[in-house]
Amino acid sequence: MTHADTILRTGRKFDQVLQGAREVFMADGFEGASVDDIARAAGVSKATLYSYFPDKRLLFVEVARTECSRMAERVISMIDETKPVREVLMIAATQLTGFLVSEFSQQVFRICVAERDRFPELGKIFYEAGPKNGQRHMADYLEKAVAKGDLAIDNIPIAAAQFSELCKTRIWNRAVFGIQYSFTQQEINEIATNAVDMFMARYGT
Repeated sequence: MTHADTILRTGRKFDQVLQGAREVFMADGFEGASVDDIARAAGVSKATLYSYFPDKRLLFVEVARTECSRMAERVISMIDETKPVREVLMIAATQLTGFLVSEFSQQVFRICVAERDRFPELGKIFYEAGPKNGQRHMADYLEKAVAKGDLAIDNIPIAAAQFSELCKTRIWNRAVFGIQYSFTQQEINEIATNAVDMFMARYGT
C-alpha cells in the first residue's frame, strides 16, 4: 500500500488544504511552494496539513489527480449517449481543448517537466490521472458507438489517443511555448470543431 492509498480524503479541512495548495502551486510552482504558504492559504495549521499530507509531493499529486478527476466527471455528466455521435464528440472535444490550455493544465505540465529528474513518478501519476484516464473514458464511449454502427474503428485505443491529439492542434504548442497565454471560446470551439470533423472523416459511417 502506498502513501497515496492511506490519505484520508474526508472533512472540510481536507478540501481547504487542497484548495490552498492549488492556489500556491499555481502561483509559485512546485519547488517555490512552501508548506507555510500552503497552510496559510488553506487557513489551517501546519500540523493539520501534515496530518493529511506528510509529504509536499503527495499533496501536489492529490491536487493534480483531483482536478483531472473533476474534469473527467464534468465531461461524463454532459454526455448523453442517446445523442448523435458528432454531438457527443463535440462536447468532449470542446471540454478537452479548453482544459488542455487552461492555466491549471499548463502549470502542471510545466511542473512535471521541470521535476522530471528529481520527481520522476510525478509525470507518470499525472499522465495516468489525466491523459490516460481521459483516453480510457473516450475508448469506452467509442466502443459503444462502434457497437451501434455509428463509427467504424479497428483500433479503439489508437483512435481515442488520436482524438486527444487532434484537440491539441496548433493551440497546445502556442500555450506550451508561451506564444499565447489565453484563448477565447471561439478559438477553442474552432479547434474542437476541426478535431471532430477530422475524426468523423476517418471513422464516421
